[in-house]
Amino acid sequence: MKLAITTMAAALATAATTIGLAPPAGADTVAYLVNVHVRPGYNFPNAEAAIGYGNTICDRVATKMGYAQLVDQVKADFHTTDYYQGAYLINQAVNELCPAQIWQLRQSAGGYTIPAV
Repeated sequence: MKLAITTMAAALATAATTIGLAPPAGADTVAYLVNVHVRPGYNFPNAEAAIGYGNTICDRVATKMGYAQLVDQVKADFHTTDYYQGAYLINQAVNELCPAQIWQLRQSAGGYTIPAV
C-alpha cells in the first residue's frame, strides 16, 4: 500500500512538472486563414484583412465582451442573420489566433442559448 502511494505521488509530481514545462499555446494564422477562406460568406479581400478582423475578435474577447454581444457584432459586420456563421468565425479566431483567450470565451458563453428565429 505504501509503495502504491509513493508511486502515485511520484507520477503526479512528474505530470505536474511536465505540464508546467509545456510551451504556451501559440497562434496559427495559417490554419485560421485556411478555415475562414474555405467557408463561404466572409469574403475577406485578402489575408491581411482576415487576420485583422480575427484580431479584433480576440481583442473583444480580451476586454470581456459578452458572447451574445460578440455574436451579434460579427453577424452585423457580415450583414447576416446566420448565428452559425458568426459563431464559426469567433471560434476560428480564438482557437487559432489567440488560444490564450479560449477560457475567457468559454466563460462569457456559459449559459448562452441560440435565439429562436
